Amino acid sequence: MAKTPTVRNRLCEPQLEVPDGYIQLSGALESDNIVNGPGLRAVIWTQGCRQHCPGCQNPETWNETGGMPVSIETVKAELRKLRGQSGLTFCGGEPLLQAKACLEIAKFAKEELGWQVWSFTGLVYEQIPHDSAAWEFVKVLDALIDGRFVLPQRDLTLKWRGSRNQRLLHLKNGEITSIE
Repeated sequence: MAKTPTVRNRLCEPQLEVPDGYIQLSGALESDNIVNGPGLRAVIWTQGCRQHCPGCQNPETWNETGGMPVSIETVKAELRKLRGQSGLTFCGGEPLLQAKACLEIAKFAKEELGWQVWSFTGLVYEQIPHDSAAWEFVKVLDALIDGRFVLPQRDLTLKWRGSRNQRLLHLKNGEITSIE
């Protein structure tokens, strides 16, 4: 019997080309953020996005060769210095384009700092290939906000989302436990 080929989602595969041990960031690590998840949070702004949503608040993060490479060890050291944070959120750009680096940082934040870890993605959860680096990253998240930003569905009353199509998915080992 012929093997069915794995369908790849071009929005998260191939991964961004970044040297091993590095992550491509669009800006400095942020702390004390209250708009990208509950409590005071650190935020990592990843570089590179293939969605190019009209009305995106971060179009400067789209260019896959923009931003600056930062060693994962430097990111961990900066996170370790922060006080009063309860979580880490990956924003972008598209964090799933750098899933291996994000996974390493997420595991560190959960295991060594005891933080909750969230991520945004322009992809829809159901479209993330389960045999991909992106899925391995999703499996360690506590929450994922999925879906591209859709300008005609923009809603400023939504907590932690920009448009009504986006969902806040609470996760355990990559499985959805509840949806907001």
